[in-house]
Amino acid sequence: MTKPVTAVLAVAAAALLSTTALAETDWPNRTINVIIGASPGGDTDFNARTIAKYFEQVTGVSMVVTNMPGGGATIATTAVRDAEPDGYTMLFGHTGHLIVTEVSQLANYGIDEFEICCIPAVDQGAVFVASAQSGIENVDQLIERTKAEPDSVIFGTELGGYSHLQGLIFQNLSGADMMVVDTGSAAEKIANLLGGRIHVAGIAYGAVQDYHESGDLVVLGQPNEERNPLLGEIPTFREQGIDFVMNNPYIIAFPKGTDEAIVRRMEEIMREIIEIPEYAKDLEQGYRQPVSFYGREEGVERLNAIRDNYMQYREELLAIR
Repeated sequence: MTKPVTAVLAVAAAALLSTTALAETDWPNRTINVIIGASPGGDTDFNARTIAKYFEQVTGVSMVVTNMPGGGATIATTAVRDAEPDGYTMLFGHTGHLIVTEVSQLANYGIDEFEICCIPAVDQGAVFVASAQSGIENVDQLIERTKAEPDSVIFGTELGGYSHLQGLIFQNLSGADMMVVDTGSAAEKIANLLGGRIHVAGIAYGAVQDYHESGDLVVLGQPNEERNPLLGEIPTFREQGIDFVMNNPYIIAFPKGTDEAIVRRMEEIMREIIEIPEYAKDLEQGYRQPVSFYGREEGVERLNAIRDNYMQYREELLAIR
């Protein structure tokens, strides 16, 4: 049956209004507060501040980055979740902040409690490192030692966080049997590695490059499907016989109920930013990170797939906490 003309006109008018709203939104017209659940100086902070720099270049409006570390990033995510959905409070985080915390039950909410804008970048700079003092020079030595002496190798992490899950998945796939201890943030992991208090950790290469070059830390591998060419000759774990692939997408999100036009406008702005050559150069120099981007729909699909995969490790993650 043919729809009445009035109904067809109503649908067309609604579509036109939606398109007009997207095109004519005056957002942003004042400073945006970007909240991150990490301390200054790390890879998450670096990515947020780099985007803020180019956001102002594209829009003429500034972003203020507010660091709210602690609680596995739940302090930050809760602040954004409970903020006014006016487009001027934004979350910049990653899957450790919005998915792993749900899996580990550090938070009783996840990505569904936010308006996901996009995946503006993907961390492909993560590596596993060992302290030179440990005597572990490669993955085979690590596995052999833990099989001969279970729990003799100490893996430092932030319990309930992303690197904790990294350690669990690596152990499941490799057969290694490490003792998992809570050391805190990236800076604290490095201090503990250098001090000989832990033996292995998962961390961003950009944070440990100087120590790798000096010989104080040994890089064991990168958990990428293929080598990130910006990491030089560091082999993947797949090349070493372990099917360990674990990339970490960053996430831009707004409080639930934020106007669709604002969310779409931010997505458009990020598409402009990733085309700026200087932005790509900053990522490369900062954390050996290639440019990556997933729009809203594809980003949500990817995040849901990651969530489903991580959920199978929930009991193990909870057992060690």
